[in-house]
Amino acid sequence: MKILAIIVFIAMYVLMTMFLSKRIFIVFAAAAIFLITGILPLSSVFGAINWNVLLMIAGTMILVEFFIRSKMPNMIADLLLDKAGTVKWVIILMSLFSGFISAFMDNVATVLMVAPVGIAICKKLKISPVPMILSIAVSSNLQGAATLVGDTTSIMLGAYANMDFMSFFWMNGRPGIFFAVELGAVMTVPVMLILFRKHNQKVQAQERTKVEDYVPTCLLLLMVVLLIGASFLPDKPEVTNGLICCSIAAVAVIRDLIQTHKTEGAVRAVKAVDYETLLLLLGLFLVIQGITEAGIIDDVASAIASVGGKNMFLLYTIIVWVSVLASAFIDNIPYVATMLPVIRGITGALGVEPYLLYFGLLTGATLGGNLTPIGASANITATGLLKKEGYVTSFKDFMKIGVPFTLTAVLCGYLFIWFVWH
Repeated sequence: MKILAIIVFIAMYVLMTMFLSKRIFIVFAAAAIFLITGILPLSSVFGAINWNVLLMIAGTMILVEFFIRSKMPNMIADLLLDKAGTVKWVIILMSLFSGFISAFMDNVATVLMVAPVGIAICKKLKISPVPMILSIAVSSNLQGAATLVGDTTSIMLGAYANMDFMSFFWMNGRPGIFFAVELGAVMTVPVMLILFRKHNQKVQAQERTKVEDYVPTCLLLLMVVLLIGASFLPDKPEVTNGLICCSIAAVAVIRDLIQTHKTEGAVRAVKAVDYETLLLLLGLFLVIQGITEAGIIDDVASAIASVGGKNMFLLYTIIVWVSVLASAFIDNIPYVATMLPVIRGITGALGVEPYLLYFGLLTGATLGGNLTPIGASANITATGLLKKEGYVTSFKDFMKIGVPFTLTAVLCGYLFIWFVWH
């Protein structure tokens, strides 16, 4: 059974990389094989699914749709355009703006929200949108690991390690991963200054976008405040954060129905949920539970522990940089889902706290996706938007921006986390 589980799992990974558009079918096919063969007991199915993660993502995506519709992002982009002065600084400020937003919501949602604004700016300036859109994408990936709600992998870590919202900022008397990510973000500014040094055309906003509705922005802020507040509640239900996000989303939907007396807006918001990502996650939870039941996770933990021995620096280094390379070519969601129990097994065997390796995993896996255009869903989304505008992005084009971003940000985070948490 263990050999079959390994073959199915590896085949799933390979096929997912080759056929991105068929990922859901591939994952559920693997889960079905696990169920049929008994690798995954039927009794374990419901418990294997992390409902808190799924509810958080769904609720946030609905709220983001109303936020986009309010035109608040467009107004902020106009403000940035006024402050920029040159095209080079427009790109940098738009990247930092997308990174800031991405720290509090899904990366793909951030790209879908910010990239159209960037494209509109580039059309006004009559320049290629490729550098700006790719920078927006990689910045979104970079900042996703900063908070509990910034990325699917962050949500997964929080749920798995029982970490709350504030744990990403301060935990056990030490600075959390938020500061490692922000240090990496700050250090990418000199990188962008070099990459875009020739883009010195003068710019300014011709007109200011008027925000049509401030309520979605208030609801987003309320959601963040409630998530922070919930992090202080002892013994809270596991689905607390998910219920908060879905409740705020429900308020936005009900308000829209009452205000407009029409269902179109609410229906469009519900349709804006990325159901493919939700189904993909659901299937992955089942697959990961299957390989856990088969004992593969314990075997991998033993293998890594034997290579690293009791040398925490070596173990930490292996996990960070292997995660970078792995996430450059495969989806970081199944990778992180696989590695979390591996790290728990390693640190449990060594009798040490797992947080150093948890943060190293999140840093490498989240930022590593920026090496290639297929390394993260946000990158795939950004290159898809560019293709619609008539700009085909090659691996080389993407890596000119992605590689310097990644190496700079990962190295900064890698050093910061080691010196603070070892």
